Amino acid sequence: MHDERWIVISPDECAALLHRAHLGRIAVVDRGLPLILPVNFVLDDAEVVFRTNPGTKLEAALRHAAVAFEIDGTDEESRTGWSVLIRGHAHEVSDPAELARLEQLKVAPWAPGTRQHYIRVTSLETTGRRITLAGPPANYLG
Repeated sequence: MHDERWIVISPDECAALLHRAHLGRIAVVDRGLPLILPVNFVLDDAEVVFRTNPGTKLEAALRHAAVAFEIDGTDEESRTGWSVLIRGHAHEVSDPAELARLEQLKVAPWAPGTRQHYIRVTSLETTGRRITLAGPPANYLG
């Protein structure tokens, strides 16, 4: 039997991890089923902002849908990892002054297309955790 340890990540460390990352996943409900999609993002005033084209993510934002957003990281060699989860609501940014300011943040989508719609995820809850293993399990072959 191996000893698993879950460590709660502080809000400050969650923010630091979010500031360093540029790729995350947004979870929405589409036609009654969960859907998780990758997005390039920036952290703006403790809120995730990403760009998108018309489609599922924009539709979720237009209805102010409840969403989840996650980033994570792993170290396969040490068998450790961490994750930061934001639960909140998606909103399309439409204020011209705010859009002009967001343009300066240089949200750079990897996917093709103009991605002219800016989506903000307003956090109701941000949590993080880190997992470390005391040692490999007895059946580990690595």
